[in-house]
Amino acid sequence: MKRIKGFFLAFIAALFWGVSGVCAQFLFQERGLNATWLVAVRLLVAGLILLPVAFLSGHNPWNIWKNKRDALALILFGSLGVLSVQYTYILTIEFSNAATATILQYVGPAMIFCYLAVKTRTLPGWVEWTSILLSIMGIFLLVTHGDYTSLLVSSKTFIWGLLSAMALAFYTLQPMKLMAKYAASVLLGWGFLIGGLTLSVIAAPWPVPGIWDEWTFINLGYIILCGTILSFLAYMVAVKWLGAKTASLIATTEPIAASIVAVVWMHVPFGAIDWLACLLIVGAIILLTLFQREWK
Repeated sequence: MKRIKGFFLAFIAALFWGVSGVCAQFLFQERGLNATWLVAVRLLVAGLILLPVAFLSGHNPWNIWKNKRDALALILFGSLGVLSVQYTYILTIEFSNAATATILQYVGPAMIFCYLAVKTRTLPGWVEWTSILLSIMGIFLLVTHGDYTSLLVSSKTFIWGLLSAMALAFYTLQPMKLMAKYAASVLLGWGFLIGGLTLSVIAAPWPVPGIWDEWTFINLGYIILCGTILSFLAYMVAVKWLGAKTASLIATTEPIAASIVAVVWMHVPFGAIDWLACLLIVGAIILLTLFQREWK
């Protein structure tokens, strides 16, 4: 029964993440909000909610600050890892749409394998090379539709999308030692809060932009509650019940979910080549997940 629930929770997490990207696109295009304000508010509110949840679950959020090395790693995780992965992704949506941003971000797993291959001085095997090739082909089709003389997405979208993939790789790799010592809810809670505070120092979120009506509140609430808090909690439980390999495999449905919702709701033009690009990149992730190598 736990395994069935784990599959359901992993799928729900991916669905929540995909839909939250489209909600962000709606707030940018229809209500005039901007990426900087949205990311700052999203992280601050999510952190302030998740830390008490961690405490009520029996995890003391303050223990991590007693170790100076862990505290510094946590600050790095929040200020660079969490903030960069959230901000680059949301900014890519602002420049393009949720489907394109999500597909570009999911090049990150291929970057992780490249980094680990260099770090461990191990040549990539056929799985890694095939996955990297599929990712490159997917990006090429997405941004050019097969015509190398044209660029169908803006240069800002392409650059920030690739930065989003790099941020995802850093976000995944950097806190690995912390994850072995502390509950994920504690790390995420502090990471969200630190990232939100860091961005607030750079760009204060209190000048509230945009048009505010019931749909603005509904979409913002969904992004914070479902797209941030519940999705991460659901995914953590799924990892516990299924293992990281199976849970991460199910999570690859996020780009497809984001694409479908963007096409249906926001009427994003998405042709056969775009779907092929999506499938190529998702296929690369699935290949990496099914044939994971144990890196040391």
